[in-house]
Amino acid sequence: MEEITRIDQWLWAARFFKTRGLASDAVAGGLVHVNAMRVKPAKTVKLGDILQIQRDQQFMVVVIRALPCRRGPAKEAVLLYEETPESVEERQRIQSLPTATMIPVLGGRPTKK
Repeated sequence: MEEITRIDQWLWAARFFKTRGLASDAVAGGLVHVNAMRVKPAKTVKLGDILQIQRDQQFMVVVIRALPCRRGPAKEAVLLYEETPESVEERQRIQSLPTATMIPVLGGRPTKK
C-alpha cells in the first residue's frame, strides 16, 4: 500500500468510476468533496478522509480505509472504503420511493396534421 494517493486515482481504484478520466472530471466538476471541501483531481488523500461522492442520482459518504497500489478486482476495491450508516440509510430510503411516472412524448405540435 502507498502512503499517499491522488483522489482521482483512488476513486478509479475503488471502482467508483470506470476510467481515471471520468474520476478526474467528476472531482473537477465538484461532484466529489474531501472532508466537506471541494478539491482538485491532484489532491492527495490519506486514511480516514471522508469523501462525499455524487454519481448519477446517487449520493454516497464513505471513509477511506486503505490506499491501493493498483486497481484490483471488485472484491478488493470494496475493502478500500467503508460507507457511513447514514449514507446507507439515505440511499435505501431514496431507492424505496416510487419512481416518477413517465409522461408520453407526443409527436410534434398539436396544431400540425
